[in-house]
Amino acid sequence: MIFSPFALLFFFGFLIILFFIFVLFHIGIITIAATKLGLSGDQILAFLLGSLLGSHINIPVKTIHHGYEFYPEREINFFGIRYVVPPVRKPQTTVIAVNFGGCIIPLLLSIYLMLQHHLLITPILGVTVVSLVCYKLARPIPGIGIGLPMFIPPLLAALVALLLDPLHAPAVAYISGTMGTLIGADLLHLREIDRLRAPVASIGGAGTFDGIFLTGIIAVLLA
Repeated sequence: MIFSPFALLFFFGFLIILFFIFVLFHIGIITIAATKLGLSGDQILAFLLGSLLGSHINIPVKTIHHGYEFYPEREINFFGIRYVVPPVRKPQTTVIAVNFGGCIIPLLLSIYLMLQHHLLITPILGVTVVSLVCYKLARPIPGIGIGLPMFIPPLLAALVALLLDPLHAPAVAYISGTMGTLIGADLLHLREIDRLRAPVASIGGAGTFDGIFLTGIIAVLLA
């Protein structure tokens, strides 16, 4: 056997280097995408920080009651002493919340892009198409959230943007991809919230935040 006392040190050093390359690569891609949208350096920084910090902020808007869960009377033994636990009726609720980083910020950025590029009809058409497709493909997964094939929304958003408005394709692709995913995957499936069996359902948060964030970036790059 050949033992190198520095092998483990080199291994962790290599992992750290890979991590920094990974971070720089993603920041570079996001910067390129933001430049195509016509955003300045300060706006890019505000967008990244807002998305990152805002992903941890959920704003509750409504509480849905699903009835009650009944726990029958039971007996437990503790050091030879028998205790009777009375029956309990526990209310079952789901809090509907809006995620700041995954819903509010993409919405504000979409409105800004529409005003900046003087767009109205093409983004609305793009959002409609992507919303309908996402609604058909999305499936509520109990205990996890809304499941949706990751690459369908950005591919569709880029294609729709190129067909509707090639001149403003990046902006239309971002709006169509993010808003279409939010509406089709989250909002239109709110009526199926019972199937998720979750105490909190966050629009644009948890499982869909990464998908919405990446959809916007990939759609811009593809367009």
